[in-house]
Amino acid sequence: MQAPTSSELRPIRYPFPEAPSAGAPEAIEVAPGVLWFRLPLPMALDHVNLYALDEGDGWALIDTGFDTKKTRAIWQALFEGPLAGKPVTRVLVTHHHPDHVGLAGWFQTAFGAELLTSRTSWLMARMLQLDTQPVPPAETLLFWQRAGMAPDILKARAEGRPFNFADCVAPMPLGYTRICEGDTITLGGRDWDVRMGNGHAPEHVTLWSRDDNLVIGGDQLLPSISPNLGVYATEPDADPVGDWMEACTRLATHARPDHLVLPGHKLPFTGLPARMRQLIDNHHGALRRLEAWLDTPRTAAECFQPLFKRKIGEGEYGLALVEAVAHLNHLHRLGRVSRSLDDAGAYRFVMHH
Repeated sequence: MQAPTSSELRPIRYPFPEAPSAGAPEAIEVAPGVLWFRLPLPMALDHVNLYALDEGDGWALIDTGFDTKKTRAIWQALFEGPLAGKPVTRVLVTHHHPDHVGLAGWFQTAFGAELLTSRTSWLMARMLQLDTQPVPPAETLLFWQRAGMAPDILKARAEGRPFNFADCVAPMPLGYTRICEGDTITLGGRDWDVRMGNGHAPEHVTLWSRDDNLVIGGDQLLPSISPNLGVYATEPDADPVGDWMEACTRLATHARPDHLVLPGHKLPFTGLPARMRQLIDNHHGALRRLEAWLDTPRTAAECFQPLFKRKIGEGEYGLALVEAVAHLNHLHRLGRVSRSLDDAGAYRFVMHH
């Protein structure tokens, strides 16, 4: 039996087309006892979605936003407004990225909240939060050089302070509650199946309600945008594209058209089977374009055109570069391309002819 194409599947719809304002203490009830609100991000993707699940005597939060003075002030307004003065007793973090884990340590320390997340998410977040670098370490410079980063950009980045997790992630105390693939957990009066995503972040938590049609998707299940799949100096030969394809294929088997997905960015949506098909197809398409482009040897920095089909500005350069490395590593792992170091110390990839 052939899998249906996305055009045969029920289309993606947005039952809540008006989002709560990022930066105001506004919330929208998307299901009984489930509030959706937003915090601002100082990036092109200017918001993160957070959810609060009513547990009677307190709230269980899904993700936290960045740790900044501004977001702490918005949280105070949320406590007094939509959260109605009830305490935050539990915080579930979907994955280790700062816009999701940023204030987890604050909720633990200041409010005594319990932190629930996957082991890899906790280890990555705590390790990165403790690792402050005034300038990029030698391994990162080598990684950028091997990716073919433009010399002027490399020089500027080598001399400047890099992004540090500690800049926007609160100190994380010891101790958390691990959740694993196959667990069932109770949050907000519902029982949820825990299923791990991968690719955008290792061991990324998704939750699938047994009691109604809710799915908490984090950045694994996004509408309208594809999450970044990046390779970093921590694991320079990683294959997040392969990890992503495996996770999408596995999670797609659980997707129903009536699921209401609560994503980490953009709008809650239905039509998850069609969206899973798109998320997989997007990367197959990108890989096909990339293979055709590699008829001559090219560095990762020379592969933006086939992957993104638009001009990459300075603000997006870093994310574009790590995603280009990811797609090249995937083709390399599959044995479709070979790579060799050029005179400038960059890897050039070329198709096997």
